[in-house]
Amino acid sequence: MRKFAVAALAACLALPAAAQTLRPDQQAFRGIYKEMVETNTTLSSGDCTLLAQKMAARLKAAGYPDSDLHIFTAPGHPKEGGLVAVLQGSDPKAKAILLLAHLDVVEAKREDWTRDPFKLVEEGGYFYGRGTADDKSVAAIWVDIMVHLKQDKVAHRRPLKLALTCGEETNGAFNGAHWLATHERALIDAEFGLTEGGWGTMQENGGKRIALGINAGEKLSQNYVLEVTNPGGHSMRPVKDNAIYRLAAGLLKIGAYDFPTQSTDASREYFARLAPLTGGEMGAAMTAFARNDKDAKAAAVLAQDPRFNAAMRTTCVATLINGGHATNALPQRVTANVNCRIFPGTSIETVRAKLQELVGDRQIKVTPQAARSDPSPAPPLTPAIMKPIISEAAQRWPGVPVIPQLEIGATDASFMTPAGIPTYGFTGMFFEPDGSRLHGLNERIRARVLYDARDYLTDLIKLYAK
Repeated sequence: MRKFAVAALAACLALPAAAQTLRPDQQAFRGIYKEMVETNTTLSSGDCTLLAQKMAARLKAAGYPDSDLHIFTAPGHPKEGGLVAVLQGSDPKAKAILLLAHLDVVEAKREDWTRDPFKLVEEGGYFYGRGTADDKSVAAIWVDIMVHLKQDKVAHRRPLKLALTCGEETNGAFNGAHWLATHERALIDAEFGLTEGGWGTMQENGGKRIALGINAGEKLSQNYVLEVTNPGGHSMRPVKDNAIYRLAAGLLKIGAYDFPTQSTDASREYFARLAPLTGGEMGAAMTAFARNDKDAKAAAVLAQDPRFNAAMRTTCVATLINGGHATNALPQRVTANVNCRIFPGTSIETVRAKLQELVGDRQIKVTPQAARSDPSPAPPLTPAIMKPIISEAAQRWPGVPVIPQLEIGATDASFMTPAGIPTYGFTGMFFEPDGSRLHGLNERIRARVLYDARDYLTDLIKLYAK
């Protein structure tokens, strides 16, 4: 008996502090989340189809019939599949709600990370791992809600449709959301959808929650390849006309350039409403920019914060570079990828022409890559969408406003909204100023933020579905 007690105590002490106080339903959610994070779904070596199958198995164990579980893959993309699951409602005439999330994650090299990026680590109040925030936090919550409503036989009138897809993180890759919108539109038909984005803001170190966001339109993600070719030669006879130097010089010019400031109704409202919550010089700049998006002084202050800079202009940044063919040879071909997030109303060609002008070198060829998607209109923020979001937020976080915003990244809503399913970026999650380190080293999310969002979204979906 004594040995058993000692072993039990040791097991308890080994648990993360937060896990020791979790409710049973939160523990079940944590299990889903852990399985998601610890299943590698990078494009290079991961398997979205495997993770989709794991989530289908969980739903089947919760009571879903095979007829309501749809694993899909496309020819030539066996590891880039996804899952559509349907929870039938009591009213056969009621239109469904679509819960959309992507399973794929950005590449992560173990040697660069402090912790294994494909192990869920809870430390210091945070969950660490690739995808802990983007987007396995949302995906795990959607699966948990689908399990909960089925197992607990929660009454609801509307059907719910879960779509877990692959390919969101890589332009040019097979994109499951796009494939569903063009090949299985009837399967995912819904009155509206919810997906990632609209992240809220909070003070550093888990401080005060400042505001929740909801996406009202988004920028367009577009890649451009810059290329220099050269006859090359032996490195023992260097010449000034070096392909690497040429391309590097052009990239530096792009990096030094700021596109003109722009605004939308949503971005002006975002700055106007965030201003009094921010205060100080930054708050004053927000107010000024909301009144006049050509106010250079206000824009200069806002540009000090990458979040706000991205919300008021097109941005372009070099993300990949490749060149040369031998250590003892002059480079014959050098390329770089520049990823641009294009402000609504600006064309892909306009940005390409500007990049070509900036590099100022005819030997640097600027070529747009296949567009990730067409520009997507902003879905309307109707009372039917906003009232439940605002009322639930007011109960949990009194005084924290819900503010429409322009999505500065790109989400799979860009495929659903044009297909007639208005889809909103909203998560109920709050990020600190580091943006949860999305796409960067040691990605993380506060455990408390995740559990609160899971409870919030569960109640919100029940309101929508009733």
